[in-house]
Amino acid sequence: MDTDKDRMIYRELSDAIIGAAMMVSNKLRPGLNEKAYENALVIELHKRGHQVEQQRQFDVLYDGVVVDKLIPDLIVDAKVIVDPKVTENFTDTHVAQMIGYLAITELRLALLLNFKFSDLRWKRVVR
Repeated sequence: MDTDKDRMIYRELSDAIIGAAMMVSNKLRPGLNEKAYENALVIELHKRGHQVEQQRQFDVLYDGVVVDKLIPDLIVDAKVIVDPKVTENFTDTHVAQMIGYLAITELRLALLLNFKFSDLRWKRVVR
Protein backbone atom coordinates (compact mmCIF):
# COMPACT_ATOMS: atom_id res chain seq x y z
CA MET A 1 0.00 0.00 0.00
CA ASP A 2 1.31 3.45 -0.91
CA THR A 3 1.82 5.89 1.92
CA ASP A 4 1.81 9.66 1.49
CA LYS A 5 5.60 9.55 1.80
CA ASP A 6 5.84 7.00 -1.06
CA ARG A 7 3.54 9.03 -3.30
CA MET A 8 5.78 12.06 -2.91
CA ILE A 9 9.10 10.37 -3.64
CA TYR A 10 11.49 12.57 -5.58
CA ARG A 11 9.23 15.56 -5.00
CA GLU A 12 11.95 18.15 -5.68
CA LEU A 13 13.05 16.35 -8.84
CA SER A 14 9.51 15.92 -10.11
CA ASP A 15 8.80 19.60 -9.39
CA ALA A 16 11.94 20.52 -11.37
CA ILE A 17 10.85 18.33 -14.30
CA ILE A 18 7.36 19.82 -14.27
CA GLY A 19 8.86 23.32 -14.15
CA ALA A 20 11.02 22.56 -17.17
CA ALA A 21 7.99 21.11 -18.96
CA MET A 22 6.01 24.28 -18.21
CA MET A 23 8.77 26.32 -19.79
CA VAL A 24 8.68 24.11 -22.89
CA SER A 25 4.89 24.31 -23.02
CA ASN A 26 4.92 28.10 -22.71
CA LYS A 27 7.56 28.52 -25.41
CA LEU A 28 6.29 25.96 -27.95
CA ARG A 29 2.54 26.26 -27.24
CA PRO A 30 0.05 23.47 -28.10
CA GLY A 31 -0.28 21.87 -31.52
CA LEU A 32 2.99 20.03 -32.05
CA ASN A 33 3.71 16.31 -31.93
CA GLU A 34 5.04 14.52 -28.85
CA LYS A 35 8.59 14.25 -30.24
CA ALA A 36 8.93 18.04 -30.47
CA TYR A 37 8.06 18.42 -26.79
CA GLU A 38 10.30 15.50 -25.85
CA ASN A 39 13.30 16.96 -27.67
CA ALA A 40 12.70 20.45 -26.26
CA LEU A 41 12.33 19.01 -22.76
CA VAL A 42 15.72 17.31 -23.09
CA ILE A 43 17.28 20.67 -23.97
CA GLU A 44 15.55 22.45 -21.08
CA LEU A 45 16.46 19.77 -18.54
CA HIS A 46 20.10 19.80 -19.68
CA LYS A 47 20.16 23.60 -19.32
CA ARG A 48 18.97 23.12 -15.73
CA GLY A 49 21.76 20.64 -14.96
CA HIS A 50 19.89 17.34 -15.15
CA GLN A 51 21.12 14.11 -16.68
CA VAL A 52 18.66 12.88 -19.31
CA GLU A 53 18.67 9.54 -21.09
CA GLN A 54 16.53 9.61 -24.21
CA GLN A 55 15.15 6.39 -25.71
CA ARG A 56 17.27 4.08 -23.49
CA GLN A 57 16.55 0.42 -24.23
CA PHE A 58 15.68 -2.17 -21.59
CA ASP A 59 15.30 -5.90 -22.20
CA VAL A 60 11.86 -7.37 -21.56
CA LEU A 61 12.38 -10.85 -20.17
CA TYR A 62 10.05 -13.82 -20.02
CA ASP A 63 11.40 -16.86 -18.19
CA GLY A 64 14.87 -15.40 -18.57
CA VAL A 65 14.54 -14.96 -22.35
CA VAL A 66 14.51 -11.54 -24.04
CA VAL A 67 11.12 -11.20 -25.75
CA ASP A 68 11.15 -7.50 -26.55
CA LYS A 69 12.73 -4.12 -25.86
CA LEU A 70 11.20 -1.41 -23.72
CA ILE A 71 12.13 2.15 -24.69
CA PRO A 72 10.94 4.87 -22.30
CA ASP A 73 11.01 8.36 -23.80
CA LEU A 74 13.12 9.95 -21.06
CA ILE A 75 14.78 8.97 -17.81
CA VAL A 76 15.85 11.96 -15.71
CA ASP A 77 18.72 11.74 -13.23
CA ALA A 78 18.46 7.92 -13.37
CA LYS A 79 15.36 8.18 -11.15
CA VAL A 80 12.24 9.31 -13.02
CA ILE A 81 10.65 8.12 -16.25
CA VAL A 82 9.14 11.04 -18.17
CA ASP A 83 6.59 10.41 -20.91
CA PRO A 84 5.47 13.47 -22.90
CA LYS A 85 2.00 13.10 -24.41
CA VAL A 86 -0.34 15.07 -26.63
CA THR A 87 -3.73 13.64 -25.67
CA GLU A 88 -7.22 14.70 -24.58
CA ASN A 89 -6.90 12.90 -21.24
CA PHE A 90 -4.63 10.49 -19.46
CA THR A 91 -6.25 7.07 -19.58
CA ASP A 92 -5.95 3.92 -17.52
CA THR A 93 -3.88 2.57 -20.42
CA HIS A 94 -1.32 5.39 -20.02
CA VAL A 95 -1.06 4.69 -16.30
CA ALA A 96 -0.83 0.91 -16.81
CA GLN A 97 1.94 1.44 -19.37
CA MET A 98 3.92 3.53 -16.87
CA ILE A 99 3.44 0.89 -14.15
CA GLY A 100 4.85 -1.69 -16.55
CA TYR A 101 7.76 0.60 -17.45
CA LEU A 102 8.51 1.13 -13.77
CA ALA A 103 8.49 -2.60 -13.10
CA ILE A 104 10.86 -3.40 -15.97
CA THR A 105 13.24 -0.50 -15.28
CA GLU A 106 13.02 -1.03 -11.50
CA LEU A 107 12.41 2.69 -11.04
CA ARG A 108 9.72 3.99 -8.69
CA LEU A 109 8.34 7.17 -10.28
CA ALA A 110 7.01 8.10 -13.69
CA LEU A 111 5.63 11.44 -14.84
CA LEU A 112 3.08 11.68 -17.63
CA LEU A 113 3.15 15.17 -19.14
CA ASN A 114 0.35 16.38 -21.41
CA PHE A 115 1.23 19.19 -23.83
CA LYS A 116 -2.16 19.17 -25.63
CA PHE A 117 -3.53 22.29 -23.95
CA SER A 118 -2.29 25.78 -23.13
CA ASP A 119 -1.87 24.69 -19.51
CA LEU A 120 0.50 21.78 -18.95
CA ARG A 121 -1.16 18.79 -17.30
CA TRP A 122 0.70 16.00 -15.51
CA LYS A 123 0.20 12.82 -13.56
CA ARG A 124 2.60 11.09 -11.15
CA VAL A 125 2.66 7.29 -11.27
CA VAL A 126 4.34 5.54 -8.33
CA ARG A 127 5.28 1.87 -8.15
